Amino acid sequence: MKKFIVLLLTLVLTIGLVACSNSESGGGKGNGESEGYKFGYTSMTQNNPFFQILEESIRKDVEANGDELITTNPAMDVSLQINQIEDMIAQDIDAIFLNPVDWEGIRPALQMLEEAGIPIINYDTEVKDFDYVTAYVGSDNKNAGRVAGEDLVKRFPDGGPIAVLDSPTMNSVNDRIEGFMEAIEGKGFEIVAQQDAKGDLETALGITEDILQAHPDIIAVMGGNDPTALGALAAAKANNITDLAIYGVDGSPSAKAEIATGGMFVGTGAQSPINIGKKSVEVAYKVLKDEDFEKRTPVETFLINEENVEEYGTEGWQ
Repeated sequence: MKKFIVLLLTLVLTIGLVACSNSESGGGKGNGESEGYKFGYTSMTQNNPFFQILEESIRKDVEANGDELITTNPAMDVSLQINQIEDMIAQDIDAIFLNPVDWEGIRPALQMLEEAGIPIINYDTEVKDFDYVTAYVGSDNKNAGRVAGEDLVKRFPDGGPIAVLDSPTMNSVNDRIEGFMEAIEGKGFEIVAQQDAKGDLETALGITEDILQAHPDIIAVMGGNDPTALGALAAAKANNITDLAIYGVDGSPSAKAEIATGGMFVGTGAQSPINIGKKSVEVAYKVLKDEDFEKRTPVETFLINEENVEEYGTEGWQ
């Protein structure tokens, strides 16, 4: 009888220890406590300082929670971006922060992510097939373009010929240009040139030089982002032009430094990559932990020009 009781006690203790061990382990991946979460990150290009700061913001908060962030750089190649996302799926990511190279062309990757059951935190630039998206976090891009257009109207109340450098594959830029167009509509402005600068400084430089030769009388250039505007600025300087008003969108340190000089770069529709990153992480954890979250989380945009540039500084992002 004593042997039976000893065996019974031993069995109970063994089961208790196993149960305790399993409880402490938290049940494996996906609980955010033991093995932790693994996130994927992809932007249209990590060669843009805006996305570098945004990635740093996301990484800081993810790693502060003891979790992992896998970062890729498709460098404006949508096919490469799709391949990189497929590779991240194979690495068993729990969720992905996604900014598309091409808002339409990214669809195959969205389908793969859906099939794998991986939540998509779409940030900064919306994908066209929005039904695939779990949540979106991004700047009020339409307002970012609108405030630039409103500033242009104040500077040139009689209107005049202008050029627009857009990027049709980037929906964020599409929204900015739409907001800009709404602000200048009926104000006497004539768009004599509108071309795809691909959000790239060097591309914008070459395009602007051609525009300036064909239309030397333009009074302003609207760029879809700050690198585009900086390319237009370089082209104007190379052609010894000093009386052009150039606008961008981002609020980057380089743009603010140019604005502070009182030169041709007169304004930027500013956004905050730091806050976009922080809010994206907040939403991602809510999704993974089955907490309530907003489908869309807007981040404020506003104009920075020579009147307030010192308030925001030129050394970093706001």
